[in-house]
Amino acid sequence: MPPPGTSISTPDPTPMATPMHVLRGIAVSPGIAIGPIVVLDTRGIRLPPRNITAEAVERELQRLDEGLEVAGREAAEAEREARTRLGPQYADILAAHARMIGDITLRADARTRVEQEQVSAEHAIIEVLEAHATRMERLNDSYLAARAADVRDIEARILGQLIGQRPKSFQDELPAPALVLAQDLSPSEAAGLDPNRVLGFATEAGGPASHTAIVAAALEIPAVVGLGKFLDIARQCRMAVIDGDEGLVILDPDLPTQARYRAAAAERSARFRVLSQQANLPAVTLDSTQVHLWGNIEFTAEIDACVNLGAEGVGLFRTEFLFLNAKPPPSEDQQFQAYAAVIRALRGRPIVIRTLDLGADKLGPYRVSAYIESNPCLGLRSLRLSLRDPGLFRPQLRAILRASTLGDVRILFPLVSTLAELREARAIVRDVAAELVAEGQAVRENLPVGIMVEVPAAALMADHLAKEVDFFSIGTNDLIQYTLAVDRTNETVAELYSAADPSVLRLIAMVVEAARVHGIEVTVCGKMGGEPLYTMLLLGLGLRQLSMPPHQLPEVRRVIRGVRIETARAVAAEALRLETAQAVTALLESALRQALPDTPDTPEPAASAMR
Repeated sequence: MPPPGTSISTPDPTPMATPMHVLRGIAVSPGIAIGPIVVLDTRGIRLPPRNITAEAVERELQRLDEGLEVAGREAAEAEREARTRLGPQYADILAAHARMIGDITLRADARTRVEQEQVSAEHAIIEVLEAHATRMERLNDSYLAARAADVRDIEARILGQLIGQRPKSFQDELPAPALVLAQDLSPSEAAGLDPNRVLGFATEAGGPASHTAIVAAALEIPAVVGLGKFLDIARQCRMAVIDGDEGLVILDPDLPTQARYRAAAAERSARFRVLSQQANLPAVTLDSTQVHLWGNIEFTAEIDACVNLGAEGVGLFRTEFLFLNAKPPPSEDQQFQAYAAVIRALRGRPIVIRTLDLGADKLGPYRVSAYIESNPCLGLRSLRLSLRDPGLFRPQLRAILRASTLGDVRILFPLVSTLAELREARAIVRDVAAELVAEGQAVRENLPVGIMVEVPAAALMADHLAKEVDFFSIGTNDLIQYTLAVDRTNETVAELYSAADPSVLRLIAMVVEAARVHGIEVTVCGKMGGEPLYTMLLLGLGLRQLSMPPHQLPEVRRVIRGVRIETARAVAAEALRLETAQAVTALLESALRQALPDTPDTPEPAASAMR
């Protein structure tokens, strides 16, 4: 079984006439893909404005209604196909498209333009949807800006019906398996990707919250998005490397770079195959210290991968994807069904359900007018938003508490920054539980409650917070961001964002010590927990529970089984004495190579080629 997202095609090895270009974007789907490139013309359908006579208005309105009806049926069929191929969570993306096409406001606005401006049905649709997409792109919210691709996707589908051109997949014209480079891919295009023909893709636009990125990860196709303008350069190139682990795209790599990446891809494939076969081995160090490995998931379909790769349970179930594609938000019963499906699929294994982490770059479409902030990462997000909006929070808590009797369920609050927030949230949980019991509903008694430690304030107050929760879960992604004042999605300051920074390590050490003193469990569930480079350090700091995306489990288990706690403690102690992230990284790389000499190198392109 190859590792997720590893694909290689073998082009003519003739040296390239053009220079090598190394571009950095946002890694959204892991793996290495090497091969010839195809640059998509993403201009889409271009139609000049066409005015109509007053006598033609009724006929044009009929064409509009028929086009919307057929496009809606086509979108519904695409949803059914995606449900079979990708699972319900991805089909829901296309279901949202079908709802948008059938929206009475869209139909009414387009009809108004046909009637009052006497333009064609096609031009009316373009005016309405392009205006909507442009407004979304201008919003100071990366999630909503990414939704503009969904709007243009349904625009193309409707126009295709009106002008009699059924959209054709670009894959039909690929001469051979290739890497696809584009300004963007629509969610429909992404959902239809064939991993046997598209080895990987990279786009100028997009972000980690885009539906295209979500689908790419589901299909296990290496993908990098948010590269900025690069297609003019790409059109002059013959082949590329897409590194979905590091967020790199290398255009016309020189022969040494090709060789390094081919070796890395082959090593990755072989290593993953062997390590996957060892999923039943315990995560125990050489001196018999047990470490518990968990999986991070967003959808029920990911549970099989967690179980097959040896996860003991789900350490982080992100619930916001139930909300991001919903307008209005999902009801209590809809949420209960979703939670119940995940819990039942785990067959008694534990699951930590995180309450809504909306806000910042994740804002549901029904919140557009309510919360537009100039600095959303420091604004009304996560638990703060839930506490402010009981209409969102209480139904979710009711659904979780109702589902809690079906298995080993724990509840997790995100972005807690003060004791007051925690106490208010716990009081609402008690109130909701009492309400359910009064209604005759069964709920789990003494439901374990934990908090995400994601801001320095929570780390500094960990000794007090530990007295009032059952467990900590350290969210290193945001903890790094807030500690170093570095936007983790901003490439212009990417070199400052480092899990190895001594300030971050000291905060993690404080949290682990507070948990130890008060006898509660502590887990790392952020990206750091799944990176083998940091495994020895985390063990040395006292962590005994790590949660990560399923595909990272085999490599982390390998590191655990190859080290001793005494060695890990010495490495952690030395790391805490160092002054820079670079020094810490060098220490960890050296320690890992000494403990596991067969650790593969990460291929590095020539530094002079970086753009």
